Amino acid sequence: MIRIERLGVRLPGFSLGPVDLDVEQGEFFCLLGPTGSGKTLILESVIGIVSTSGGRIRVSDRDVTGLPPEQRGVGIVYQDCALFPHLSVEKNIHYGLRYHNGSNSDGHIRCRDLVARLGLAHLLDRSVTTLSGGEKQRVALARALATAPSVLLLDEPLAALDPCFREEIRDLFRSLHQETGITVLMVTHDFTDAHTLAQRVAILHDGRIEQTGTADAVFRRPATVFVADFVGMRNVLPVRVERGVLTVDGLNLTFPSQNGHHRFAAIRPEHVHLQPATRNAGEAGIPGRIRSIVNQGLFAELAVVASGVTIKTVVLTSSLVEKGFRQGERVRLRIDPADVHLI
Repeated sequence: MIRIERLGVRLPGFSLGPVDLDVEQGEFFCLLGPTGSGKTLILESVIGIVSTSGGRIRVSDRDVTGLPPEQRGVGIVYQDCALFPHLSVEKNIHYGLRYHNGSNSDGHIRCRDLVARLGLAHLLDRSVTTLSGGEKQRVALARALATAPSVLLLDEPLAALDPCFREEIRDLFRSLHQETGITVLMVTHDFTDAHTLAQRVAILHDGRIEQTGTADAVFRRPATVFVADFVGMRNVLPVRVERGVLTVDGLNLTFPSQNGHHRFAAIRPEHVHLQPATRNAGEAGIPGRIRSIVNQGLFAELAVVASGVTIKTVVLTSSLVEKGFRQGERVRLRIDPADVHLI
């Protein structure tokens, strides 16, 4: 387990914390946030390679706040793998054993098992400079696990990989976690990683944690405007709620009353359903007009103006021609009240 209490780090132009975070024993936890939000600083504080200005860090029920990195029982895999270019694959994997207190024979047995599990046997004599991105990540993972750490830290390990390698390494992380039960804290900005791997996630913004919960809960019920935007709720609109009617700059939506004081409505673009407009006077839905279409390949993002409010939606690219969606066309929008999240 990892317990971070009131952690602070002060750097020129940036302040992290205070951060409180609990990662349970055997949990796969993802820390998400944009570049520069402080995610890597938290990992480097846990491993002990940055100076903290306050707070405490516990790993596996030990207070490691003042311990050097080699005594913390923590392994780390960086985005760029940080392999030693002058060493072979085998020597990279065994590197940490020289600083590890324990049986050297046990360490070599463990390395042999990791080499077999990660499919690295045919690469042992190779220079790491000749490896593919996926191969480098497997070597970095073997090196991190060679000393039998109680906690594994992953710093954007998939960000630099091609899509085919990314899926391969993601599957590898998932299977290793299931097999070993090791506690994992992973930094990422990709919600696919979080949905695929994590039991829980936390969203970091400007050095502060804004929300913690399951990936699905954070994705569907963001607690702040920043989180809503970060998880892809492209429609975050200022609102007024009176007697069960939600008003957005003159656009009225029937909405069931909720307790609490709300200032924004967040709607995922895939929950905004689009249909061509007809001449039927009693046609259901909100009338609007397509302002722009951005083709993303398999799908397209459309901006629709309704009563002066711009609402984003997505449709399959094939539907653009099939349903006659073109810039300037009149359409009708349907939004299920259950898909409107109030903040």
